[in-house]
Amino acid sequence: MPKVLIVDDEANLLELIQSYLEKENYQVLTANNGVTALDLARLSSPDLVILDLMLPGLDGLEVCRQLRQFSDAYVVMLTAKAEEVDKIVGLSLGADDYITKPFSPRELVARIKARFRRPRSGDASQGTASAAESLPPPRQFGKLQVDEARHEVEKSGIQIALTAHEFDLLATLTRYPGRVFTRNQLLEQVWGDEYYDDHVVDVHVANLRKKIETDSTHPEYVETIRGVGYRFNPKTGVTP
Repeated sequence: MPKVLIVDDEANLLELIQSYLEKENYQVLTANNGVTALDLARLSSPDLVILDLMLPGLDGLEVCRQLRQFSDAYVVMLTAKAEEVDKIVGLSLGADDYITKPFSPRELVARIKARFRRPRSGDASQGTASAAESLPPPRQFGKLQVDEARHEVEKSGIQIALTAHEFDLLATLTRYPGRVFTRNQLLEQVWGDEYYDDHVVDVHVANLRKKIETDSTHPEYVETIRGVGYRFNPKTGVTP
């Protein structure tokens, strides 16, 4: 039974979301402030966190930032602010999705179901021997190695911690070095049938570059093809 933590200081909304999720047989935990939410997340290891942006004390962005230090739970942020800058900032801290208030509880449940239908890369449920055997062998690109079977990325022998979407994005690009992917193609490959706009891809590429590039402003691996999308540089010492 997936475990969902709801964090919101509006008691009525908290109860409403809880009732909808419990009807769908989710195990639900609730918190009305950021400190309590982080404590619950450490103790209970939720699979997904529904996180309000405007919380007393620690706001949702700070909770998300701290949560990402110890948890890979999906994070869906709730906000009354529709400005694009808020979305970009939230996603850069590790949020997976945004829903702007007011929203339909049914829409929220549908998005949660869609996310759980597409498990994290490296999820234990996918870690069978047969699944591992179907994945390609480690790929080496100069100092960078991508190992899909072990869900690991190393640079110069040092492991790099990526989020699930960052890893999926890198895995997709490195399967076809030199191929140019449009943003919509990357949305389909990495996020599936979940709805996002193009900025989600741009934010995740920027975060990925910060982790794998020596200089993220002059990327060696993930190149921008202006007006089209992105590609993995085929001239980075590909090893067969």
